[in-house]
Amino acid sequence: MTAVDRLAGRGRELAAIDDFLTGVRSGTGQALALRGEPGAGKTALLLRAAERAAPARVLRATGAEPESQMAFAALHQLLRPVSGLVDALPEAQREAVRGALGLAAPTGGQDRFLVSAGVLSLLAEAAVPDGLVCIVDDFQWVDRASADALMFAARRLGADGVGLLFAARDTAEARHALKDVPGLTVAGLDAADAALVLAARSAVPPVPDVAALVAAATGGNPLALRETAGLLTPEQLTGRAPLPDPLPVGDGIGAVFGEQIARLPEPTRLVLLVAALEGLGDLRLVLRAAARLGAAADALDAAEAAGLLDVTPTGIRFRHPLIRSAVHAGAGAADRRAVHRALAAESEEAGDTGRRARHRAEAALGPDEDIAAELAAAAGLARARGGYADAARTLVRAADLTPDRQTRSLRLKDAAVAAWLGGRPGQARSSLAAARETAGDSGPSAEIAQLSGRFELHLGDAAEALRTFLTAAEQASEQTPGQAPEQTPEQAARARLSILADAAEAASYVGDTDAAVLIGRRAEALPEPNGPADAFLRDVLIGMGALQGGDSRGGARRLRRALDAVPDDGFDAVLLLWAAAAASLLGEGDVGARFAARAGRVARVSGMVGTLPVVLESTATAERMNSAFALSAALSEEGLALARETGITNSAAAHLANLAVCAAVRGDETDARARAHEALAIAIPHRLGLRVGVASYALGLLDLGLGRFEQAHERLTALTTAGPGAGHPAAVWGSTADRVEAAVGAGDTEAARASVDFLERWSANATSPRARALLARCRALVAEDGAAPDLLRRSLDLLADDSGAAYDRARTALLLGERLRRERRVGEARPHLRHAAEAFGRLGAVPWERRALGELRAAGEAGDRAEPAALTTLTAQELRITRLVAEGLSNRDVAARLFLSTRTVEYHLYKVYPKLGVTSRTELARLLA
Repeated sequence: MTAVDRLAGRGRELAAIDDFLTGVRSGTGQALALRGEPGAGKTALLLRAAERAAPARVLRATGAEPESQMAFAALHQLLRPVSGLVDALPEAQREAVRGALGLAAPTGGQDRFLVSAGVLSLLAEAAVPDGLVCIVDDFQWVDRASADALMFAARRLGADGVGLLFAARDTAEARHALKDVPGLTVAGLDAADAALVLAARSAVPPVPDVAALVAAATGGNPLALRETAGLLTPEQLTGRAPLPDPLPVGDGIGAVFGEQIARLPEPTRLVLLVAALEGLGDLRLVLRAAARLGAAADALDAAEAAGLLDVTPTGIRFRHPLIRSAVHAGAGAADRRAVHRALAAESEEAGDTGRRARHRAEAALGPDEDIAAELAAAAGLARARGGYADAARTLVRAADLTPDRQTRSLRLKDAAVAAWLGGRPGQARSSLAAARETAGDSGPSAEIAQLSGRFELHLGDAAEALRTFLTAAEQASEQTPGQAPEQTPEQAARARLSILADAAEAASYVGDTDAAVLIGRRAEALPEPNGPADAFLRDVLIGMGALQGGDSRGGARRLRRALDAVPDDGFDAVLLLWAAAAASLLGEGDVGARFAARAGRVARVSGMVGTLPVVLESTATAERMNSAFALSAALSEEGLALARETGITNSAAAHLANLAVCAAVRGDETDARARAHEALAIAIPHRLGLRVGVASYALGLLDLGLGRFEQAHERLTALTTAGPGAGHPAAVWGSTADRVEAAVGAGDTEAARASVDFLERWSANATSPRARALLARCRALVAEDGAAPDLLRRSLDLLADDSGAAYDRARTALLLGERLRRERRVGEARPHLRHAAEAFGRLGAVPWERRALGELRAAGEAGDRAEPAALTTLTAQELRITRLVAEGLSNRDVAARLFLSTRTVEYHLYKVYPKLGVTSRTELARLLA
């Protein structure tokens, strides 16, 4: 095949590939997907890219249909030449990649994103010094674990000099898998270029009319043109004889190959079938399996002579994927089963139990527990390596082959868990529904119900999730020993506590205080746990229920006991989030914020990215409560991206709502409204009361900052009354100070006093200075004029040593300055107004700064806008990196926690230092402190 034959008419595609390669060589991350029908010439374009990539290093892999359910098969093929660089990765990523590539025993239960982050780091290492081009052909057949890792990397390519070039059939599934990668359609050739291809493969050049007819009949498909050229006579090409009807078009090219295969000797067809079903191209394995079926090694000669495949001393490769498809389609079912049995036997001798199980499954005629158990074991190995999506598909097949109903239900339940962890929520729900239907009344109903509730809580209706959890808790308490034969009484109690905790989380989403009370009582009925983590969680659930049920003293005592038991180290991120929730219920939002920030750090260190979007909800809120609005928004942007990547819809709503609040503080009305409405579009139908409350609060805060007191009063009051999500305790409490200020501004003193009374009751058990300062500020707003300044000064004194209260201090100073100016005490007012204006300016709170400057001018001083704090000039990515560097982390550790490459971190720091006016990490840490 000549260069003209392969690349005729591909000037547009070649230019795009040249631009892609130029970007890689310049150090910019690139990704490009070539899409087209079989035979369009995608592989030829990839070959040209590989030829022109120098001096960049080239890595290659090709998806194979028999490998499409084997976790990390394509990744192993791609990265094998650079596996020696794995030692340069951060520890957690290093071990994850070793396990995924089979370089070490998997550690078990690996987070799939940790593997993906390690792959990104490994690609960046391999790109040194001249760049790296990864070429992946037949992406539609790449296993899901490899595809997920490569897409994760494609979304995060930065200044690494890494290029990912994919080719795939233009199908709906491939378009979905490659949706985040810029695409280029490789279409059919026009008549002029088709004539060049026909001339290169024919005895005589075609006349223009014939070339046009053939181009139209084949859709300009280069492979179809080449194959057709070999079938046409000189008379037909020159127009002296009619063309055959029909011509092979698109997938119909397979019929041409089918005819070629049908003419081969029977032993040759058998070896071809073995090669097609083996898929790896392992010549020795193919020949040994064929020998078991009576075919000699020289049977391949006829296929090679016919141009159907290429044979080397160690490998065998079909000239085109459609040839493999044609071989498969032309074989009978009995012949395919016989070949799979032979391949299973050879895989067993080679010690490859995973392949043996899959070949045995393909040869099975009906349920077989022995084969099903082997498949389940293979799925377990895939899970341990982080290949959850592939494990899920394997478990579903194992369930199909499982004779026992209860065992089949358990395998479907395990498939649901694996699919969920693999980012396939739809498949997870389908498998769980099948598990529930299969189990009937005899299976592990409580466990299945709990999983169903978790899926619903993350993806659907939170109120329905709550109902499901409460039902699961009842089922767990009634479960008979026969249904859970392996559980000790302690394990059974821990399982019930876990379900109650899930129910409490759902109740907090919805804002259902009655359910919280019920959950607390059920937790109290459980036996006293032995371990500190379970004891802490039980105390939190009991305390929350008691507090929301009216037992303020008893509930507060339980929650204090729980918080006192939180160790400085040892609790996981989920338990720290429960600590944050407990502190918030006590009215101590600042204490809760500290626990939430700790949870974020622990989650990053653990590498469990699948849970990180949910953890980042609280972490981002904590930073917002600590006046770090830019960082809060940066964390929510990260959380939103991860939530969408993992399919956790309800977490996306939480991050959108927080972004709306941050935009409201900035006075960015367009962004605040867009984010809030997007959050509400998810939260209202999913009955996420807390998310509805936060998004609605953002709109009220926006009105308040812009001085629209009537609208703010109306919006914030609506949080406490009727409507979807209204009355959520956390939203009502969190908006109280703003509600008081809006009511006073709107002239509704009675409503303002009622809100202050509510805050006094809520804060009755609070002891933190910030909680007492907030109450003093709200009391001042409804106090007589003579008492108000002293209350506001007391609020400022309480906040004096609180480094996270800059926004609250500025709000209080503004109110004090306004009150003093109205009392004509302008000399006393000016310092407070000046402080407020400067603080708001540094925080980027534009409408609040504008209001403070207006008051300052009214007090007789011409104030200028303050320069925003240097940190507010950073991009979200730069800010996330800067914060971790300031905590003392190395560039490599920062890269690991943010799922970036070290070179990307270095690139961003190169831009951050001059922006902040620092020259060292020490200066950077000092600035942030």
